[in-house]
Amino acid sequence: MSRFTPVVPIAALLALALTACSSTGVERAPGGSGLRDPYFPKAGNGGYDVTHYDLNLSYTPDTRHLTARTTITARATQELSAFNLDLQGLNVETVTVDGTTARWNRAGQELTVRPRDDLAEDRTFRVTVRYSGTPATITDPDGSEEGWLPTDDGALALGQPVGSMAWYPGNHHPSDKATYALTVTVPEGLRAVSNGELRTERTTDGRTTTTWHTAQPMASYLTTLAVGRYEISRTVTPDRLPVYTAVDPTEAAASRKVLARIPEVLAWAEDLFGPYPFTSTGAIVDRPGDASYALETQTRPVFPGAPDIELLVHELAHEWYGNSVTPKSWRDMWLNEGFATYAKWLWQEDHGGDTAQHIFDELYDGTHYAVPEDNKAVWSFPPAHPPDAAHLSGDPVYDRGAMVLHKIRQTLADDTAFRALLRGWATTYRHANASTADFTTYVEQRAPDKDFDGVWEAWLYGEGRPEQR
Repeated sequence: MSRFTPVVPIAALLALALTACSSTGVERAPGGSGLRDPYFPKAGNGGYDVTHYDLNLSYTPDTRHLTARTTITARATQELSAFNLDLQGLNVETVTVDGTTARWNRAGQELTVRPRDDLAEDRTFRVTVRYSGTPATITDPDGSEEGWLPTDDGALALGQPVGSMAWYPGNHHPSDKATYALTVTVPEGLRAVSNGELRTERTTDGRTTTTWHTAQPMASYLTTLAVGRYEISRTVTPDRLPVYTAVDPTEAAASRKVLARIPEVLAWAEDLFGPYPFTSTGAIVDRPGDASYALETQTRPVFPGAPDIELLVHELAHEWYGNSVTPKSWRDMWLNEGFATYAKWLWQEDHGGDTAQHIFDELYDGTHYAVPEDNKAVWSFPPAHPPDAAHLSGDPVYDRGAMVLHKIRQTLADDTAFRALLRGWATTYRHANASTADFTTYVEQRAPDKDFDGVWEAWLYGEGRPEQR
């Protein structure tokens, strides 16, 4: 339902927004209703930069009802007469900007907010949205499900690429990272597990309230919330990094040994990629039917069932590549998955398994997978140019993305230089966003005496299998 208070024709509002001027004659316009991402053009919004989210949620699994208040702290990047938030479904009740009631309108996933007074460029402001209802499960273009996934004993919230807008309003594009505070109230006997550090947990009148805090910047697609019955483990690594794992009781026995290796994997990864970029780590293990894929949710990756060691390595490598160094747009997805896949190859190489060269050769020769169609799929499109949103997580993004990194390693012909490059990339763009162009420029600057043109043309952007390996 379209709603403004007071009621004013939409056309008139738009006209007012577009012609509003400050006393200095500077035109104030509404922020954009999307960032024109090549695969999700309506994701994110223009005109402001979010610095912090404060989420306060109350969820009852039996009725699947969510009551919530989200407060967003942001900075206006232009003169703003109105701005948009992404929110899929749910019933908006009130919206305020800096404590003053604001007019608002809804159209699809867009929540348009018009504050009583226009916002000057560079002004920091706070918008609070109160809302409730049953959060939606979103089906992605590739057929997988994200958003709010009901489970037998609670719910699991997953956000890649746009599912986070199913449970809180915001600027849901990877280019806008922020810190988070999350307070969740659920029935006594259930746990609420999220990103970052657990601050408080208390039970009153049959309801348990848990508070989580994430101090390092996080893209919204990396936020998670798991509600259910979990076995909780709280330990520390030899370097005193907190490790918090939450495991469904049915998966506890199968998960115990591999989760105990988290400190070992992180120590190995730090040696390769540099200091761990966050202040806690861990994992969430739900039942296999609760989700159809693992996801590198920041500091606490989610697994549908007990992971094996290689899947654990893959998801923890994302803490550097994807979570700390985050893509500027969804076209840069291979920078996440190619790096995490190659990390798995390096783990095998360093732990008595196949070498990265052997895996590369098998993929090139079409013998890596038992199913011929899977081997052919590696060459179905260039990793830097998935044909559409349905192929964003296609095989080339993972396998051929890793092959690009191996070609860089071959071109350098120096493993010390290659490992320094991996570490330097993670350090240079720590807690920032990066594009494919940023990466190719970075590689060329690190090795100006090497020619990478053939790598980019044939392996990163080229169609089909290159003629020479």
